[in-house]
Amino acid sequence: MQDWRGRLADGRARLAYGGDYNPEQWAPEVWDEDVRLMRQLGVDLVTVGVFSWADIEVAPGELHFSWLDDVLERLTSAGIGIDLATATASPPAWLTRAHPEMLPVTADGTVLSPGGRQAFCPSSPVYREHALRLCRALAERYGALGGLRLWHVGNELGCHNARCYCDVSAAAFRVWLQRRYGDVETLNSAWGTSFWSQRYTDFAEVLPPRVTPAIANPTQQLDFARFSSDELLANFVAERDVLHAVSPGVPVTTNFMVTSHVSEMDYWAWAREVDVVSNDHYLIAEDRHAHRELAFCADLTRGLAEGGPWLLMETSPSAVNWQPRNIARRPGELTRSALQHLARGADGILFFQWRASRAGAEKYHGALLPHAGTDSRVWRESTQLRRTLDAVAEVAGSSVENRVAILFDWNAWWACELDSHPSTDVRYLDRAHDLHRALTDAGVGVDVVHPDRDLSSYDLILVPTLYSVTDEAAARLGQAVAAGATALVTYFSGIVDEHDHVRLGGYPGAYRDLLGVRVTEFLPLRADETTTVSLDGVQLVADVWSEDLELTGAEAVGTFVDGPAQGQPAVTRQPHGDGAAWYAATRLSPTGTDTLVRRLLDEAGIPVLEALPPGVEVTRRRAGDGRGWLFVVNHTEAPAELPAQGHELVTDTSIDGVLRVPPGGVAVVREPT
Repeated sequence: MQDWRGRLADGRARLAYGGDYNPEQWAPEVWDEDVRLMRQLGVDLVTVGVFSWADIEVAPGELHFSWLDDVLERLTSAGIGIDLATATASPPAWLTRAHPEMLPVTADGTVLSPGGRQAFCPSSPVYREHALRLCRALAERYGALGGLRLWHVGNELGCHNARCYCDVSAAAFRVWLQRRYGDVETLNSAWGTSFWSQRYTDFAEVLPPRVTPAIANPTQQLDFARFSSDELLANFVAERDVLHAVSPGVPVTTNFMVTSHVSEMDYWAWAREVDVVSNDHYLIAEDRHAHRELAFCADLTRGLAEGGPWLLMETSPSAVNWQPRNIARRPGELTRSALQHLARGADGILFFQWRASRAGAEKYHGALLPHAGTDSRVWRESTQLRRTLDAVAEVAGSSVENRVAILFDWNAWWACELDSHPSTDVRYLDRAHDLHRALTDAGVGVDVVHPDRDLSSYDLILVPTLYSVTDEAAARLGQAVAAGATALVTYFSGIVDEHDHVRLGGYPGAYRDLLGVRVTEFLPLRADETTTVSLDGVQLVADVWSEDLELTGAEAVGTFVDGPAQGQPAVTRQPHGDGAAWYAATRLSPTGTDTLVRRLLDEAGIPVLEALPPGVEVTRRRAGDGRGWLFVVNHTEAPAELPAQGHELVTDTSIDGVLRVPPGGVAVVREPT
């Protein structure tokens, strides 16, 4: 596969910079200005044609390519690389009018009308037939285009139509279930249909988990989530295969949505099918600490890329358009966010979009070229960001190596947040985010990886609320601990198998023997209730959760001082082989999480940056030849100092012992080999 990154004048790889370009929204006389300003800004990669289906295929089989020919020629002549979309993200009105059966349907039976975007059922054979025909036509026309660096299938697949409950989806769901289970009795066993008289005698009786008088079958809901992710992925694979056949050698991607408010796609399965992992990430502006969520998602995206470089396909240079209060980025935040992604493995920073729209639902979405034009703070900061990316371009192609891992699984996320659980306050991402925050605050890098992967390279492994886990994945953790790793498992982990069946004999099920504990009853706390945990002689606040816990080999490291579990173990540790397995039976406050994480890091022999000021983020990338780069992002309003040696690339200065980073500033230090 060809490299999707551009090149600097000296031949080195250039960190990609650019974004979505939607020329169909503008008159042709604007296109020349666009290209001129792109070159002025240093844009070298743009995504074209994402929402162009209605402009390319104006009627069934009537293809109008002349305008796109013109645009792509202008970009190619200017040396601007092209990430060409298959334009299948949103069907045109003529298609949904002719085939209303392809429209998506909600769980309560509401048919979603066209007029927004992604108005199609992922299982629709009509949609796929028309999408593949358009995809092939584009590949045949542009597959050998000189400036083509990437093919871009669809756009944010599943963003608005991830789960469709129509009759077409129902038929496809039954086929998927037959492949998964083989016969209806195996399905009955997996779904526990003896409960509430739900037993099936034929697959034809099975429906999606539509709105029901009472709670729908949990495993039915879980399998429908898996099916829905697979159906969307199948649409990607079908288009990818056409592109590979017609336009060989050009890598194919689609933009994931690895973010904390999108959970419908199992991106571990998706990542195996793309040539380049790319992601869209938008800060939640109301969150004053949104950079922490960004860091977690960037680490997870790198996990999907198996530790290698990836592409940030979309972010906003300022405000977005879809949040309740679309707060603009403050001065310096654009560069800080970009450097966070870069530090955690991104080899390109692209934005939505190039030129701010005059009309439509996203007209108030930020753009590199805002409504105010080039005489604007956004344009000036975007210009400076391009200079910064060029200054640190030598990091391109390098990777990130860490000794700490957090286990993460979309299947466990779906299962953890099903109906009728012990506490609605137990949310899947909660502990993962807080543990990641504690590690980042300690200056410790962390990989976010799938539970099924080989864990032997990690010295510390954290398992937050992994409610659903397979026997194989549970065994991998045990093997890693036996070989010398330290592990922490939190409450509500290992409780059920992949069918959402409770593991009997006492909680936490799959991890009970490894941890040396047995929980006989959950003791969730009231909404306003807290409890106190004594850990290493320090009194720590906790909430949400406690347990009736028996020690079956572990020792109590922390104890509940009060509350329903008063006097019982709250944090435990059990040696296992050459390592040790810890358990946290409650939701510790951030201070408590910091205390526990520091204890774990010390046991695992992982150094902490004691001199790291609060709010200053430190990460590293490394190359195979031994070169390394220290990234520092100062999220505070005060100057920061920390020990460092090497050459700082952003300011082109030598660092001999102390690195000084201004308020809200960034630094990238090439460290001695």
